[in-house]
Amino acid sequence: MNDLYERHRAVIPDWVALYYQHPIEITHGEGRHVWDADGNRYLDFFGGILTTMTAHALPEVTKAVSEQAGRIIHSSTLYLNRPMVELAERIAALSGIPDARVFFTTSGTEANDTALLLATAYRRSGTVLAMRNSYHGRSFSAVSITGNRAWTPTGLSPLQTLYVHGGIRTRGPYAQLSDARFIDACVADLEDLLGQTRDVAALIAEPIQGVGGFTSPPDGLYAAFREVLDRHGILWISDEVQTGWGRTGDNFWGWQAHGQNGPPDILTFAKGIGNGMSVGGVVARAEVMNCIDANSISTFGGSPVTMAAGLANLAYLLEHDLQGNARRVGGMLLERLRAIGAAIPEVREVRGRGLMAGVELVKPGTDQANPEAAAAVYEAARESGLLIGKGGAHNTSVLRIAPPLTLTVAEAEEGAAILERALRSL
Repeated sequence: MNDLYERHRAVIPDWVALYYQHPIEITHGEGRHVWDADGNRYLDFFGGILTTMTAHALPEVTKAVSEQAGRIIHSSTLYLNRPMVELAERIAALSGIPDARVFFTTSGTEANDTALLLATAYRRSGTVLAMRNSYHGRSFSAVSITGNRAWTPTGLSPLQTLYVHGGIRTRGPYAQLSDARFIDACVADLEDLLGQTRDVAALIAEPIQGVGGFTSPPDGLYAAFREVLDRHGILWISDEVQTGWGRTGDNFWGWQAHGQNGPPDILTFAKGIGNGMSVGGVVARAEVMNCIDANSISTFGGSPVTMAAGLANLAYLLEHDLQGNARRVGGMLLERLRAIGAAIPEVREVRGRGLMAGVELVKPGTDQANPEAAAAVYEAARESGLLIGKGGAHNTSVLRIAPPLTLTVAEAEEGAAILERALRSL
């Protein structure tokens, strides 16, 4: 492993982060478990950053990929592509967006790039609203609308970005308000901002902020924003790269917790739909999607192989009610984590929804972020056979927990017990 690490450092950029003081090479997986090159077995509570959505080596997906690869691997969007059309039909129907069109990409970053292109072209404006603490990808345009300084390597931007309050419920100037007054204050902030700004193209928002540490506003915030946006003709882009496909348990899409005034104008997705294959995409009503007046294609978006994987994965998810499993097992896991956190002085908050949980760590008796404690806990969890993630705007002090949606009650209990021991080791 040391040899591979040195080879990695010799050819991969320094800014490509590796987890753990002693990085591990994952060689294979099955179900909710993976193994490293030394033969160690881990319960996977991060799923390749919420990407292995159903299970590792899910037979239905591997079979679909193998069979499609045996027919044809690539053709591009210049030719009719049956798997792409079939998956687009299913996603359009599930999206909740009327008269929907679907464009496939290879990643969530590219999906958000496309959404920004559509919104700015449709509105003829380069001004975009984004949420504080947000993350939307690593491309030039995506980092320019990211409200998390740890992920913004440049101040240059192709867009003018203005940041709105509301992405974090328990921090910031409105944290002490009730949910209703919090929403009112955020709406007033949005109104004030728009009163000083010309011709905004869109608001882009994650229903639950992923890299930001699984923070979220009260349900209904974006519905209240929608009333204001509609008066100004501003589009709403819902970034569902991490919240889509039933992960939150309560809803199939994160926007549905804010859907009182209808669906978003544009929805972006990626990660889980391919179960590890490179699939991303954009859904928009036809008027918005078709506003592009130049030629465009995608060489790799909508690849027959990745589309076959997406079709098989989506069918498995729906047939086995994995949204329901996320609600039931995720709810139990969150209750268990909250009970554990109540006894640990370093735990400021356990938050989340479905199989999407964040454990924020602080210095005891304060609100000050504790990245050292977060690093110690996730190292200790790995040593005991549990893989988790980390994030958060306040110095990476949030443990991110997002297992595959087939997680069992026994596995949830096992993971919670390992995490409890790691937290108590502080």
